[in-house]
Amino acid sequence: MLSIDEVQTIGVCGAGTMGAGIAQMAAMAGYRTIMYDVQPATLEKAQAQIRQQLNTAVEKGKLTQAAADKAFHRLYFTGNLMDCSAEIFIEAIVENPASKIALFNQLSEMNHSDVVFASNTSSLSIATIAKGVYNPARVAGMHFFNPPLRMQLVEIVHSPQTAPYVGDVLYQLAKNFGKIPVHAKDTPGFIVNRVARQFYIESMEIASSTGADFKTIDRLLESAGFRMGPFALMDLIGQDINLAVSQSLHDAFEQAPRFKPHPLQISRVAQGKLGRKTGEGFYKY
Repeated sequence: MLSIDEVQTIGVCGAGTMGAGIAQMAAMAGYRTIMYDVQPATLEKAQAQIRQQLNTAVEKGKLTQAAADKAFHRLYFTGNLMDCSAEIFIEAIVENPASKIALFNQLSEMNHSDVVFASNTSSLSIATIAKGVYNPARVAGMHFFNPPLRMQLVEIVHSPQTAPYVGDVLYQLAKNFGKIPVHAKDTPGFIVNRVARQFYIESMEIASSTGADFKTIDRLLESAGFRMGPFALMDLIGQDINLAVSQSLHDAFEQAPRFKPHPLQISRVAQGKLGRKTGEGFYKY
């Protein structure tokens, strides 16, 4: 049974924006960190992103140069799964249960039986993933929010199969990352995405029905205390990802109207206007 004091190495699978941010936090927290991805270009981009983020932190006085250098040297970037040996693996790969299950089972063959597997999924059932993994008791959700370096909340998601010690280890790990963890049950949308659907869907309905422009709605909500308005945030997350979460909740709650995906977002995804990553979403970049 793994304890937090035994954790020395964190494996992060998937070197996109979320994975790179999680890997950087792990390295900054003092853990040897393996960053794995099958795409060499994605690994190179993640390495450059992390180096830039660390340099920016130094420039702003949030880190010393020595601390930034130590964090970067704790990172190991690889496209070879055989290099992946760790006590905890956090996956941030494609939102597909079969892909996540296959990855965890491959890793389980190369690691000790106590290794903990955490999924950063924002909407998939942890129970469904765990059911396909050898020893499902060691599988849980560890849901970070975008951008992971700035967002403080982390949902530790327990399925019915998850062993209590697994949730405890991940909860303490999040605290070691400097985050604010909360325990959540494995229900559709967990806590935040279930609540947040109305932040997005109602904002799109206001824009559609009143003619208010996106920037005005964003600024009004930011003035009310939100760090980012809904339209800017959907562009940052990715319209396709945000829409997929809405669709999964709509399906999970038997097509409840309050979770119905909005035509404004459906049309943008159909047009390939996915937000920052494509140069246009609700805004142009």
